[in-house]
Amino acid sequence: MFNRLAIATAALFAATMPAFAHLDPVAHGSLMAGFSHPLFGIDHVLVMVAVGLWAATIGGRALAWVPAAFVGTMIWGFAAALLGAPIPFVEPVILASIVFIGLMVALAVSMPVAGMMAAVAFFAFFHGHAHGGELGTAGAAQFAMGFAIATALLHAAGIALGIGLSRWQKKNCTLTRLAGAVTSVAGLWLAFAG
Repeated sequence: MFNRLAIATAALFAATMPAFAHLDPVAHGSLMAGFSHPLFGIDHVLVMVAVGLWAATIGGRALAWVPAAFVGTMIWGFAAALLGAPIPFVEPVILASIVFIGLMVALAVSMPVAGMMAAVAFFAFFHGHAHGGELGTAGAAQFAMGFAIATALLHAAGIALGIGLSRWQKKNCTLTRLAGAVTSVAGLWLAFAG
C-alpha cells in the first residue's frame, strides 16, 4: 500500500511541475490555458492539494463542501479581477494560504465545516483574483471553467491522499500531519525566497 501511495504522490508532483510557461490560449484554447494555469504554479498546487487533505482529515460533509467553497469563491475572485476591482496583497495572501492550511493539517485542527468553508473561501478569493489578473487573451468563461476543473481535481488528489494516508496509518495521523507541515514550510520558503 505504501509503495502505491508513494508512487501516486510522486506522480502528482511530477505532473504538476512546470515544464513550460502557461499554455497559450491561441495555440491550445482558452479551456486548456485555464486548466493548466493552476498546475504551473506550485503555490496554487500546494494550497489546493492541502485543502483536499484538510477536508479528508475531517471527513463527512467536509469532503464535498470545503472544496466546493474554495472553487465557488475562487470564481468570484476571478470575476472581481475581470471587473477591475483592485484587491491589495493578492500574492502575500496566496502565500499565507499555503502556510495557514498547511498548519491546519499539521496541527490536526478540527472545526465545524462552515468554519472550514469560510477559511478556505477567504483565501480562494485571492487565488481567483490572481487567475483573473493573468487572463491575457483567453476567453473568460472557458478559462474559468478550465481552472475550476483543475482546482477540483487537485482538491480530489488531496482528498485521495488524505484518505489513503488515514487508511494506511489507521489511527496514527503522523504522515498526514507531516504532509501539512511540509506544505506550511514550503509556503514560508516561497514567501521568503522571492
